[in-house]
Amino acid sequence: MTAELRARYAAYEWKPVTDGMSGAGVWRLSGPGDLFVKTAAEGQHPEPGADLRHEAACTRWLRAQGLPAPEVVDAGAADGTTWLVTKARPGRSLAGPWPRELRAGAVGALARFTRRLHELPVDGCPFARDLAVTVPLAGAAVAAGLVDEEDFDDGRRGESAAGLLAELERTRPATEDPVVCHGDLCAPNVLVDPATMEVSGVIDLGRLGVADRHQDLALAVRSFSDEDLNPQHGPAAAELFLRAYGAAGAGRIAADPARMAFYTLLDEFF
Repeated sequence: MTAELRARYAAYEWKPVTDGMSGAGVWRLSGPGDLFVKTAAEGQHPEPGADLRHEAACTRWLRAQGLPAPEVVDAGAADGTTWLVTKARPGRSLAGPWPRELRAGAVGALARFTRRLHELPVDGCPFARDLAVTVPLAGAAVAAGLVDEEDFDDGRRGESAAGLLAELERTRPATEDPVVCHGDLCAPNVLVDPATMEVSGVIDLGRLGVADRHQDLALAVRSFSDEDLNPQHGPAAAELFLRAYGAAGAGRIAADPARMAFYTLLDEFF
């Protein structure tokens, strides 16, 4: 945290936000309009999304498409730190407590939003997240020692980053189904309005870009299925999400299990 940033928002009460797994510092600011401040070290990771100025650009672009991304108030860098300041969005986190009778509706809201996101024209999106971009980024993270092997999914605990990179390269799909993806579509990054049962906000947009649709589907399914992090949802919610997503647009779409597995593996490096 820079003294400059603290001084700029001195009129607000700063409260740290401890949930989430992005690795960035996050604070909620209460005062003349609630804000969120996110900070990260500058230039220490090859991933473009690690630079919050890039996340600001992604957030502004998605908001300009009419989707519920936060309004960017400020973004910059000083003293080795990048920051992003956004206005708070209304709604309840999909990872928060939901009454049992509303849970299926909240999952369906995310399915409809995801289909809407994926129907944006890919030619209009300036951010690339296809495998030509992300697989080299995974390799660079391994080479730099930035992959946390202690944070691998349960089924991969004890494996090495180098071994998983070899598996990633071996199982890389020959083709991609490009759409505009959120890039980190998990329950904590989604807000739903309990009154309208529609998505009212999406956050952590640093990995937004054109990628295979299974990038988003795989991470949403993994998030819903993780009964430690999201015990109110579970595998049944993951299945509901895929069914609702497949039926939400003009034509039915079925998820490919092999691609789902690949994109879940890919996320181990980010």
